[in-house]
Amino acid sequence: MATTSQSAVLRPPTTKKRAGWLGSQRDFQSTVTFTLMALPGVIMLLVFAYLPMIGLVIAFKNYKFEQGMLGSAWVGLDNFRFLFGTDQAWRITRNTLLMNSLFITTGTIVSLGIALLMNEIYTSAMSKFYQTMLFFPHFISWVIVSYFVFGFLGGEGGLVNKMLISLSLEPIAWYRSPQYWPAVLTAANLWNGMGFGSIVYLAGILGIDPTYFEAAKIDGASKWQQIRYITLPLLLPLVIILVLLGIGRIFNADFGLFYFVPRNNPQLYSTTDVIDTFVYRSLVQLGDIGMAAAAGFYQSVVGFLLVVLANWTVRRVNSDYSLF
Repeated sequence: MATTSQSAVLRPPTTKKRAGWLGSQRDFQSTVTFTLMALPGVIMLLVFAYLPMIGLVIAFKNYKFEQGMLGSAWVGLDNFRFLFGTDQAWRITRNTLLMNSLFITTGTIVSLGIALLMNEIYTSAMSKFYQTMLFFPHFISWVIVSYFVFGFLGGEGGLVNKMLISLSLEPIAWYRSPQYWPAVLTAANLWNGMGFGSIVYLAGILGIDPTYFEAAKIDGASKWQQIRYITLPLLLPLVIILVLLGIGRIFNADFGLFYFVPRNNPQLYSTTDVIDTFVYRSLVQLGDIGMAAAAGFYQSVVGFLLVVLANWTVRRVNSDYSLF
């Protein structure tokens, strides 16, 4: 009797342990498919994002092609001193920060506004056509855009100056007037990127539970009240995430936009010269790869610190909206 009772007492834990092992095995088998699906993306991330980080050592070396990355002489912070020792360091840093801040602000507002408008006609037969037309500029090269801009602003033959002359106004020498180019570059950036941004926000709007809007209609809420009290609050986490990601790239200017659209005109450098264009010209003129690597290292570190600072600020306000 004692033996039988002991075996009866011992059996349930053994059965429970076996059931737990089988459950963990089933969990592993169920995640194999998802792991294999993620594997190509993880490999690409390692190869194109983490493996090249070994090259950051070039920022601290006097890189020579014949000596290679490891054989080149170590110069410490000399490359950084060259980058920030010029009188142009403040100008390019200021332009990069101000222009990218302007792009983030205007891009967020315009893309969100277009997404709200597109949501109102999403069931219309023309909605796909509108989305395509808005998204199409995203694929056009900045080289092509520079010719469009020149056609509008170039000399007295430009479309804008022709309109000014027809209104008995003085034409503007756009390519000799740097004060106008923050607005010109902002308009070009919006034209190129607002379609892509609006699609992201439209996807977020379509993911909102429609029962919220149905309940609001029953309560007599107007369309503006639905946007103000339902759509915008529920989109706020997405907006914050995209803004934080934009802040992470705030020191990395769009080289094509700032180089090709102003046509690399020295008379416009006071407002159009940014870190990327300055580094490119220095690399072409001097061939100093170490200095270019130092600029990239500086941009990445400062961008990382800004993301951490912005995320910390968001967490202090509302921890649910922070990235980490």
